[in-house]
Amino acid sequence: MNIRREDQVLMSLVHYFVTKENYSPIFVQGVKDEIWLEKLDGPYRVIRINSNRIFNNEQFKFDQFRIKNILKQIKRKTLSFTINALNINLNEDPDVKEEGLKNVDNLSISNLDDVQNNKELLEIFPDMRNSIYTSDDGLELLFNVTNDINARTERENARYKRIFSGKKCWFTYFVIVACLVMFAVEYVLLKGNFNSNDAVDILGMLGANCGIYLQNGFSNILTSLTQSWRLITYAFLHGGWMHIIMNMYSLFIIGPQTEARYGTKRFIFIYLISAVCGALLSAGLNPSVMSVGASGAIFGVLGALVYFGMKFRLYFKDSLLTRLIPVIVVNLIMSFLPGIDASCHIGGLIGGYLAAMAVGIPETDNKQDSLNGSIILFIFILFLLYLAFIGI
Repeated sequence: MNIRREDQVLMSLVHYFVTKENYSPIFVQGVKDEIWLEKLDGPYRVIRINSNRIFNNEQFKFDQFRIKNILKQIKRKTLSFTINALNINLNEDPDVKEEGLKNVDNLSISNLDDVQNNKELLEIFPDMRNSIYTSDDGLELLFNVTNDINARTERENARYKRIFSGKKCWFTYFVIVACLVMFAVEYVLLKGNFNSNDAVDILGMLGANCGIYLQNGFSNILTSLTQSWRLITYAFLHGGWMHIIMNMYSLFIIGPQTEARYGTKRFIFIYLISAVCGALLSAGLNPSVMSVGASGAIFGVLGALVYFGMKFRLYFKDSLLTRLIPVIVVNLIMSFLPGIDASCHIGGLIGGYLAAMAVGIPETDNKQDSLNGSIILFIFILFLLYLAFIGI
């Protein structure tokens, strides 16, 4: 079976990028004889391989115009501000002057020898020289490339199934029960009156968070540290019926699905770090305000959901734009109403997002993202510790 030279190169390149570099095909409406590939954390977010003939400068400019418009569509679909792309033309006349677009690298490749000897390509994809599949038999090439891509697709589908399938959750329900138990203790001690004069003293005794307990300066840092247990316990206390009903309902809705996505161990880390970050920012910015409630940690859970949605935004774009982000924005605006601790919510939201970034998502391998998240989270917590224990 004879196939066109450019089609042979196209199949070999697609095989390499899909099976070796884990790029995924993008469906682009209205294109012919070209393949679009995407990898969110790849050296190029988008790779386009084009076997259409580019025979003069005018056609090259028009082709670049098409690339620009398609990249705009991909940006909207993936909620991206910029996209770096690689455009590989397989049938370009040598006299064409390549005046490309910003963030788009253009390569002209005529055959597989060009692929294996192209310094620019090998610098970014060093394994390509030895890993690209070649065959003079068109039928064999088509058969093997198709089988390998199908096998990779099956593996990816199985991985996504594991990621999105429900896992057993218990920590969310443990938190809800613990909050309800503590609320019952509060109710008994306060005799049902959460607005009594004893409320501040009793909530403080039970573990409410307040900057006054923490900010004793460098000279009494040990005294401050003995009060650090409040950074967790405050998240299990609430200031009234409406407070606990709203928080427990929110946690019941978003907690199990977040715990199922990350797994219980990761979720515990995310939840507790969110609670601590919310408490620290509250103590640092509002040292005289007593803070109770799970809302800081709950905002952290929302932050973790945002991180998950951004990593899989090809699937969750509509949910992010129409559900999750609007809910966060509305709740952040409401956080500035009287009697609500906005700083705790903001600290929890940021802490939850960074904690999710640090621990990563099961079945995904992004060590660089995890390292960046860990470093930024560490710096963020150090800053919050200074605010809370030393003051501004």
